[in-house]
Amino acid sequence: MMAPLEHLSRSGRLEKFFIDGQWLEASGSAKGVVVNPATEEVVTHFALGNGWDVDAAVSAARRAFAAWSRTKSDYRIELLDRLQALLEARSELFAQCLSLEMGAAIGYARSAQVPMAIAHVKAARDVLEAFPFVKQRGHTAIAHEPIGVCALITPWNWPLYQITAKVSPALAAGCTVVLKPSELSPLDALLFAEAIEEAGFPAGVFNLVNGDGPSVGSVLASHPDVDMISITGSTRAGIAVAQAAAPTVKRVAQELGGKSPNVILPDADLDRAVSMGIAAAFRNLGQSCSAPTRMIVPRARLPEIETLARQAAEEIVIGDPLAKATTHGAIANRAQFDRIQTMIGVGIAEGATLVTGGEGRPAGLNAGFYVKPTIFSDVHTNMRIAQEEIFGPVLCLIPYDTVEEAITIANHTVYGLGAHVQGGNIDAVRDVASRIRCGQVHLNYPAWDPHAPFGGFKQSGNGREYGIEGMLEYLEVKSILGYF
Repeated sequence: MMAPLEHLSRSGRLEKFFIDGQWLEASGSAKGVVVNPATEEVVTHFALGNGWDVDAAVSAARRAFAAWSRTKSDYRIELLDRLQALLEARSELFAQCLSLEMGAAIGYARSAQVPMAIAHVKAARDVLEAFPFVKQRGHTAIAHEPIGVCALITPWNWPLYQITAKVSPALAAGCTVVLKPSELSPLDALLFAEAIEEAGFPAGVFNLVNGDGPSVGSVLASHPDVDMISITGSTRAGIAVAQAAAPTVKRVAQELGGKSPNVILPDADLDRAVSMGIAAAFRNLGQSCSAPTRMIVPRARLPEIETLARQAAEEIVIGDPLAKATTHGAIANRAQFDRIQTMIGVGIAEGATLVTGGEGRPAGLNAGFYVKPTIFSDVHTNMRIAQEEIFGPVLCLIPYDTVEEAITIANHTVYGLGAHVQGGNIDAVRDVASRIRCGQVHLNYPAWDPHAPFGGFKQSGNGREYGIEGMLEYLEVKSILGYF
């Protein structure tokens, strides 16, 4: 199989956008840069769009909407099935692409990043198959209709996963879309657009414009012909998008930052709770908005927990993303690497106890955006490292004396995206879960569920993704009185 960069270079896709069913040259000359996080080397350049490209993509989506929104569910299901099959056939190409552009360990890209992304296509297809677009309520029909042209802004940390999580339900609902992926991880979006094209989606139903926030993202947010905008990104970016969208009163869905707690109750199996808590916090090198990076633990068992946490963290193998032994690769980009280093320094300066890790690269790694898995203990909930989203492999152990205090600590954040609770008494675990203010709670490390709605309370955003609730975001509600 041809490597992703060679494939995109030979096809000329790096210089083009997918608009109205065609690969079109960018209207301007601006270029973006793809840097390999494992080596810090520039590996390629690609076209960046502007307002002219956005106008072309939105116009194509608007023209296509009239026919696409009236298609039968069976037709859209058939196309989603084709898309799923094509993504599965190219899974290795996508895995290599993700490793190249964001530093993911190839094993993790193959086992999580790609298959979980494909699962979103199947989930949207299954929701569509069972979804009643018209329901009866007395003599009134309650109809769900596609909202229109949707602008989708996706992040660099789970690039393909977030694309499928937004594009799949939008297309299933009957909407047309314009996708703006992160300019820091654009290559997988180009490969995804090729799969859309080969699957046979009608021209204009899906459109792709690469670009940065000011030149493309803000133009999409303020565009009068865009009916909805969905963004996954930082809280700062979500606020900017909402402000830009406000004058046109379009729907805005935001999946933003997080500082998720993991409450370890006194009766939890510590070996399991701590080791799996480290794995959950450090998956994707902590570059997940819902990563449970605040482990809230019984004070009386803190020394034991520190030992277990250190052992689990030191089993992580940081290194070349393509090496077989590597469990965790490089941080996705220079800005995030620098942010993590700064916040590790903040934790040390704040007086937290450094259990393992610390500043600088792991031993033997003198280039690349590599970070030591880092654990702080004796963290107070008002410290910066306990309040600010670090977005890296940095975990805080925060001790508590009572379960009530643990719940208070869990809720002591401006965010409310995810949470974890561990314990032996399931009724107690459920009770604590019901009192944490967030959009999704995991009890005793369950299996991932692509149908479980995901989204935030407070400054973690609004709206939901995944499952039925994810598709409802792309639908308007119309009541038709006297229908029956």
